Amino acid sequence: MPSVAMTQALRQEYARLFESCAIRSQRRQAVEAIVARMRDNRSRYQQVGETQGVPWGFLAVIHNMEASGDFSGHLHNGDPLNARTVKVPAGRPKRGAPPFTWEVSAQDAMVLKRFGRNTDWSLAGTLYQLERYNGWGYRLYHPQVLSPYLWGFSEHYVSGKYVADGTWSDSAVSRQCGAAVLLRRLAENGLVDFADRPAPSPETSPRVPHFAGGQPRDSQQIVKAKELQRWLNTYPRIFLKVDGMAGERTSKAYTWVTGAFLPSAPEAPSARRIDQPAE
Repeated sequence: MPSVAMTQALRQEYARLFESCAIRSQRRQAVEAIVARMRDNRSRYQQVGETQGVPWGFLAVIHNMEASGDFSGHLHNGDPLNARTVKVPAGRPKRGAPPFTWEVSAQDAMVLKRFGRNTDWSLAGTLYQLERYNGWGYRLYHPQVLSPYLWGFSEHYVSGKYVADGTWSDSAVSRQCGAAVLLRRLAENGLVDFADRPAPSPETSPRVPHFAGGQPRDSQQIVKAKELQRWLNTYPRIFLKVDGMAGERTSKAYTWVTGAFLPSAPEAPSARRIDQPAE
């Protein structure tokens, strides 16, 4: 199958889709269950990821897509670990003898795909590698449908899928949660970040003011609030008035970026992440 080159336009498309990704209401519970399982197995993914130079979240979502998160299956395609892979890619791992451990198989899959420390692990780069892992069939031959491998369970995807190798159906609907949807939810929970969008740290983030119900009288609080607002405005989709008042809009933006609340902010629906739906 022909390959697809990474272009600036494609980077912008990935960023736009990721930032506007919303989970379908009837799928939220299923997505949360998958994310919880990934979080519980984080150390196992990190063990392989740190060895190979691959982010643990990337491994986790690939594992869910290819093996439904089952550690008795090859990361390559979900085939049982008690033999070499049968489905494409067949005959993996080439070295060693079965049964294989999941870690050995996962390392082989990463080497086969040439994933490592030199891979572009930016947001767009990560989504590119996820789509490449599954193949470019949707983008090349059915561009009217965003790949469910990335966007299944989100409002970006409605229907259309390959029901067998080379067999397309406009009406078929993927029953699998997309990799980008899972990655987005991991990021929303502060569990993963990206090379071009690192998580804020005490060394890089500004001083954090207290939540303010009105214009504060303390000049130091005003200065801190303005610093925070300028910093938050560097993130996509955030547009705050730099007025020195760390009120509801600033609090919501801070929670969306960091996953934490401003000091003294009421932990109520108004202080949730700005893209987290109400119960």
